[in-house]
Amino acid sequence: MCGIVAACTQRDVVPILLAGLHALEYRGYDSAGLAVLDEGQLSRLRAPGKVAELDTLLRGSPLHGRTGIAHTRWATHGAPNEANAHPHVSRDTVAVVHNGIIENHAELRTELKAAGYEFTSDTDTEVIAHLVHRLVAEGKSLRDAVSDATRRLRGAYAIAVLHRDHPGHVVGARRGSPLCVGVGIGEHFLGSDVQALIQVTNRIVYLEEGDVVEITPDSLAIQAADGSQATRKVRESDLSMDAVERGQFRHYMLKEIFEQPGAVANTLEGRIADGHVLPNIFGVDADELLERVRHVHIVACGTSYHAGMVARYWLEGIAGIPCSVEVASEYRYRNVVVMPDTLFLAISQSGETADTLAALREGRERGYLGSFAVCNVPESSLVRESDLTLMTRAGPEIGVASTKAFTTQLSALALLVLELARLRGTDATKLSQLVGELASLPRRLEEALKLAPAIATLAEAFVDKHHALFLGRGAQYPVAMEGALKLKEISYIHAEAYPAGELKHGPLALVDEDMPVIAVAPNNQLLEKLKSNLEEVRARGGQLYVFADDEVDLSLNGNRGQLMKVDAGGNFIAPAVFTVPLQLLAYHVAVLRGTDVDQPRNLAKSVTVE
Repeated sequence: MCGIVAACTQRDVVPILLAGLHALEYRGYDSAGLAVLDEGQLSRLRAPGKVAELDTLLRGSPLHGRTGIAHTRWATHGAPNEANAHPHVSRDTVAVVHNGIIENHAELRTELKAAGYEFTSDTDTEVIAHLVHRLVAEGKSLRDAVSDATRRLRGAYAIAVLHRDHPGHVVGARRGSPLCVGVGIGEHFLGSDVQALIQVTNRIVYLEEGDVVEITPDSLAIQAADGSQATRKVRESDLSMDAVERGQFRHYMLKEIFEQPGAVANTLEGRIADGHVLPNIFGVDADELLERVRHVHIVACGTSYHAGMVARYWLEGIAGIPCSVEVASEYRYRNVVVMPDTLFLAISQSGETADTLAALREGRERGYLGSFAVCNVPESSLVRESDLTLMTRAGPEIGVASTKAFTTQLSALALLVLELARLRGTDATKLSQLVGELASLPRRLEEALKLAPAIATLAEAFVDKHHALFLGRGAQYPVAMEGALKLKEISYIHAEAYPAGELKHGPLALVDEDMPVIAVAPNNQLLEKLKSNLEEVRARGGQLYVFADDEVDLSLNGNRGQLMKVDAGGNFIAPAVFTVPLQLLAYHVAVLRGTDVDQPRNLAKSVTVE
């Protein structure tokens, strides 16, 4: 969730650190700060609020230096104020920034207080600074001190550390939270995300679990978890500055909604042709594992969880494979029964979601047939630690509320479902028809985006609302859940989703003229049932807003509701197509309500803590 940037250069690092922090603002945070070394002095500046507040402080009190670390914090321990903002310092000598959670910080704090260290924050991070200070004072090098200190830590962390008496050196370490190295010419950088570094280099080294790295302007040294010296491959990132700019769009979220046809096309490119899924897209030996699959267990969080719920309908309805879907944060804390030949399927946009990663690692001990990751980040921990992977090719997603992550995940999951169905002997003609539907998805998304002006007008009816109800049946129920999530995330309207048939079992009590009810109505076997559910709403004075397939006949406009037609293109791809108008509705309602669309309050983009 938090962001780390560090630099060792032969030029002033402060502009680099600030630019890196700005690039990481999408992740969600509540304070920002930096520390630099300049002529034997360690200087620090911190501010609650946005990075712009730090910019303002620096204009009044400029800092300069060739070695520095910087951070954006999302509060976990202690209130979001200056005292708890990073970097944290020990005796004006050691400064540290940290992502993650140190679970044994309380016992370490007690130990360090007994040793004479004074704590000035409520954070778990401050113990790291004091540990490193004590170890360096005992005669250890900075790298050895950081390495020894991390062995005392329980939990998840990515850290960057500097020491007043070691100018030109920054030491980083990671376990459970991402950290990478940027390689320049006569300069090196650390970042929790490639986007923090792309302004200065596209040559990236991705650190592995347990790595400790020391950078100077001219050198890069990595120590593996077992203490041995390690070499990690330098990779060239294809991320560009253009990819993380808003361009003509008012918000990143709107840009990313409109990028979905291209992102889905990229996800499908080279993976389907002539009515079938191409071989080996899951790996050369993937079929040997996949043809043994008899059950699938999906684990994910948030929007990815909703994608998994759609995939359950597909897996059971198309491939005939039993499937369960689990919220990752719950998975580790119950006794999961793993049936023979069960595939563990993890879904994550970032590949660093702490709960999903922890579930994957826990799953290794539970006897699964194998693990499969659907992810957007090739070098992420989830991808590296899974047996099989399929990348979504969504490109950077800056807005906290996921949009193209969801539709590209659905596209990738559809490919997996079709392959499993083929291996289970599903009729080739049926599979060819489904592949044709999937191939048409980018075009159907383009058509759905043309509804944006009409939806912007529709959004005006929601501005003064405090609650909303979303309805769907079958595979559209998770789509309704995703629509409700988007509305609550960015407009702060309380929204809930239900299978439409559940109305009469409780939610109908909430329906009145002030409760907008949004329904998704594809032309499928559940349509007549859904129509009956909508009549239940209309009979009680509810305001209906229905997104219906072109072929659906509903008499609605002007009679307590509005109808908007969507060309779904087929029942298989309908969940992805119907998602787009719900995203647009949430976006335009949020804009009209004046909320922070790209960085909604209390939320973060990549949740790297439990």
